[in-house]
Amino acid sequence: FAGTLFLFIAMSNLLSVIPGFAAPTGSLSTTVALTLAVLVAVPGFAIAPRGPRAYLRRLTQRTWVLLPFSILGELSKGVSLSIRLCGNVMSGAVIAAILLTIAPFFVPAVMELFGLLVGMIQAYIFAILAPVYISSALSEEPSTTDTEDPA
Repeated sequence: FAGTLFLFIAMSNLLSVIPGFAAPTGSLSTTVALTLAVLVAVPGFAIAPRGPRAYLRRLTQRTWVLLPFSILGELSKGVSLSIRLCGNVMSGAVIAAILLTIAPFFVPAVMELFGLLVGMIQAYIFAILAPVYISSALSEEPSTTDTEDPA
């Protein structure tokens, strides 16, 4: 799953180097679609081994009153994924366009290389955060700060 996400985002970002093409990941609709895939996969991978009851028990670890906040926390992970990816890819294209008007010869080539680097880093981050979210959903219990008595 994460490898497919990485390859799709990396290839999409590589399209920005070809004249006349824009990176699909610079569009919010593409990044939201990728994020929806992650948001569906996280509970899917968490529910598959233990069932929906254990997943809900994990969301309501302390009390049922906090369930809406747990759901909001899960959704905010997805929002941050999509906005981060779209914003970083789109900002690289905007900066390259501005520099193209100011210094049309050397600077855009350097900015394109920098944009490729940023695109690959964003693909890596997106592909790493998806398994991190899945593994946190698979964990039995959230981490606690309770310490054992050494005596």
